[in-house]
Amino acid sequence: MSEHTFYPDLLQLVGDITPDTILSRTIQENAGCKTVLFAFAPGQALSEHIATMPAIIHILQGEATLTLGDQVQEVSAGAWAYMNARLPHSVQAHSAVIMLLTMLKGLKE
Repeated sequence: MSEHTFYPDLLQLVGDITPDTILSRTIQENAGCKTVLFAFAPGQALSEHIATMPAIIHILQGEATLTLGDQVQEVSAGAWAYMNARLPHSVQAHSAVIMLLTMLKGLKE
C-alpha cells in the first residue's frame, strides 16, 4: 500500500463531461476517509439525501445550487462546505460542475 496519493491535476481526471450524465470516481480510500471526484453535466443533480458520516464538499469548477439542510447557497469554483452526518443535502448543476467529496469515516461530528 502506498503511503500517499498524488494527482497533479484533478480536473484532468474528468476529461469531457458527457451531456445528461453524472460521473463519480473514487480517487482515494482508507480507514479514515473516502474521496470521490464528481462531474455533473449542466442540469444534472443529486437529489436530497443524507450521509451516515460527516463529509466535505469542495466545488472545483462550475456553478451550482448547494442545499445544506434548510440553507440554499449558489456556489461556484472555490466553494467549500463541511456537513455533519445525517444533514440532508443536494446539488443542482447549472453549468458543468466538478466537485470533490470527502467522507470522513468514523467521526462522531
